[in-house]
Amino acid sequence: MSKATENDFCVRIVDLHKSFGNLKILRGIDLDIKHKEKIIILGPSGGGKSTILRCLMGLETIDKGEILVENDPYITCAKKGNNINKKIQQQVGMVFQSFNLFPHLTVLQNLILAPVKVKSVPKEKANEKSMELLKKVGLEDKTNEYPSRLSGGQKQRVAIVRALVMDPKIMLFDEVTSALDPELVGEVLDVMVDLARGGMTMLVVTHHIRFAKDVGDRIIFMDGGKIVEQGTPDILLSHPEEERTRQFLCNILEE
Repeated sequence: MSKATENDFCVRIVDLHKSFGNLKILRGIDLDIKHKEKIIILGPSGGGKSTILRCLMGLETIDKGEILVENDPYITCAKKGNNINKKIQQQVGMVFQSFNLFPHLTVLQNLILAPVKVKSVPKEKANEKSMELLKKVGLEDKTNEYPSRLSGGQKQRVAIVRALVMDPKIMLFDEVTSALDPELVGEVLDVMVDLARGGMTMLVVTHHIRFAKDVGDRIIFMDGGKIVEQGTPDILLSHPEEERTRQFLCNILEE
């Protein structure tokens, strides 16, 4: 792989390996993500999709390899005891399948907690930015509500705002609509589409093919801990080269 200059990419993943015990989850992943690029990851369960995101976010140590954000090697064969989480949280935002909101805090309190505690942002400034972002996702009237009083779609939109308040360089989305009722999926995908149109760099694990077509600059198909193939949505979804990719796409399009 040729050496990139600082401005060539937002994130670079080099020869990433990860195992849990004897189970190999990632088997040498190489991936460059350009600034403002939207990458969609497709693949069967257990293929390693979510593990890539969790390694990038610093939620898992890695067995071998390197992850860089804008040429900053903040993980290099991460070892036990390395205190890297704070630095990662300042650069990478992640939204999970479950909302992970603190039930005892209001929406606004959930949003300002990380910028105030992790980045030492003044509370007034954190409040102002949170309110601005809540307005963009149509939840400005929910600032003093507790999560238990929100719908699933509203909770997930709050979770997205919570990540955005940290001014991340890249946003990671891990099957963020999988726990929602079908009628609530659209309101969350709409927020993600707006983010994409606004130029946010995004790495998205999803099975929503329409979203992949509309938003993705590149689609990656993973299976068995490896990238099987990748390409633009029009080519990979319509004319995949690998038989395993064709099988997967046929199965999910029939659902």
